[in-house]
Amino acid sequence: MSAIIRLLPDEEMETTTSRIPTHRALHWRPKTGPQTSSQPVVSVFVTPKAFTRFCAHAHSDLENEVGGWLLGKQRLDKNTGEHFIVIDTAIPARHTLQGSAFLTFTQDSQVELHRHLQDNHPDKELLGWFHTHPRMGVFLSAYDTFLHNHFFPEMWQVALVIEPFSRCGGFFIRQQDGWMDPRQYFGFHELMMDRKRSVVHWRNMTTRRPPKNRSKK
Repeated sequence: MSAIIRLLPDEEMETTTSRIPTHRALHWRPKTGPQTSSQPVVSVFVTPKAFTRFCAHAHSDLENEVGGWLLGKQRLDKNTGEHFIVIDTAIPARHTLQGSAFLTFTQDSQVELHRHLQDNHPDKELLGWFHTHPRMGVFLSAYDTFLHNHFFPEMWQVALVIEPFSRCGGFFIRQQDGWMDPRQYFGFHELMMDRKRSVVHWRNMTTRRPPKNRSKK
């Protein structure tokens, strides 16, 4: 097993406030799944660029698991205090150990991530990771859960699993008590960024456009 090192910087980044961008996003929800009252600790927003990037990497090797990093910002809504993250960058991980049913981040892949963050994205935070489950479904294995808890211990860090053959995906997010169900995935908000068409093609997700605001006469 590769050595485990912390992927977060030693100093804790302060969470700033801004307006949660639900007014310019599509909310994608799972079509089916367990009916629970659990509430994720953060809402996830994804830009079209980031979605396209991690989906492209997911299809780069359909025989073995591949993965990478999710970068962006964590924020608190200035009105409600709701915690949310905006994923705007996806970086494929290099120097990994991989097979048809496993993916391991080596020390070299982690060192390269730190160097890439410092050189190219000093203003972004590591919001989580993504990896694929070719022909296996959307879930977290016991080893995936182990990796997430050790590499991504912050409450607001998420895990994304993509199944490229069935064109499905989902985010695994901690609940208020810190628990993360390895079988329950959540949807996300797609930031439209002035786009008229969605880039999301996952068959296990559905959305409904929010009604347009109409001024009263």
